[in-house]
Amino acid sequence: MTAAASATSAGDPLRVETLPTLPGLGGLYARGAAASGRIAAGRAMPGLPVIGQGRSEVEGEAAPLTLPDVAYRVTGVPTADLAHHLHDYQRLLHEPVTDVLPAGYLHVLAFPLATAVMVRSDFPLPLLGMVHLANAVELRGPVLLGDVLEVRAWAEHLRPHKRGVQVDLVAEVRREADPGAAPVWRGVSTYLAKGFHLPWTASPADEAGEPEGAEDRAPAGTWTPPLPTGRWALGPGTGRAYGAVSGDRNPIHLSALSAKAFGFPRAIAHGMYTAARALADVGQARGDAYRWTVEFASPVLLPGTVDVAVTPDDDGFTYVGWHGGRRRQHFRGTVAPL
Repeated sequence: MTAAASATSAGDPLRVETLPTLPGLGGLYARGAAASGRIAAGRAMPGLPVIGQGRSEVEGEAAPLTLPDVAYRVTGVPTADLAHHLHDYQRLLHEPVTDVLPAGYLHVLAFPLATAVMVRSDFPLPLLGMVHLANAVELRGPVLLGDVLEVRAWAEHLRPHKRGVQVDLVAEVRREADPGAAPVWRGVSTYLAKGFHLPWTASPADEAGEPEGAEDRAPAGTWTPPLPTGRWALGPGTGRAYGAVSGDRNPIHLSALSAKAFGFPRAIAHGMYTAARALADVGQARGDAYRWTVEFASPVLLPGTVDVAVTPDDDGFTYVGWHGGRRRQHFRGTVAPL
């Protein structure tokens, strides 16, 4: 079923396709693995029909990367029966156990629909191997157990990166009781697909000779951390515990054995687990409406210890997490009341 049209942040029109329910991540990952294999085969053998990516009008050039002009939509998403799941999430993330859905929990709710966009046959980038770079979230008011929601998701803003291409996956949550209102929650997840290419347009950081995020990629020990306000001791089962509440059971998070198959020495924590833990560390001073951002710099190996500093500033709070021994940043972000 197709609903009324929507648009990207840049105003490009989107066709809205309504799905009956939010999809399960397990089946999506299986489809993503198959699609990633198809894309890899197409890049290796572009001349083959169906499998190959095809050629542009200029002989020898790969066809341009194009995002699907589709937004997925699910209506009538109930939350009244999520109390047990919500409270498990809140305890794991060190949030107060209440009937208010935190911004990180709404990300968990919307993430499968965004993933469904990434496993479409016309999505040009492979789900497997995608690097999670950043998130920007706006929560415009409290969402409560019992609210009935509408969730939408789409892909936009495909752009070059010096190691490949970046893409934003946008998800929005609305209360069905306020169909004409702005989304009560909006999240933008930015990913990097290595080895793909678009025409390069220099950013101000490039023109100044200082790549974006250079401080994060500085050699270990060269960054001076602030005084910590907390320290997290993360056990080897942290990835499995977050995978159980989020549905994100990517093998890199589950065990050392499964992570080694993807080039990691041990399992790594979910990026959104660390971001949501930092949001919880900010506490109730963030208010009921806030903007929350995070940039990921390096993975947190499990088991491991993360030093964290939450610092008030004129706009709200900044936070940073790092490896205390090596003085290497894992993540940093902001929380600003709206």
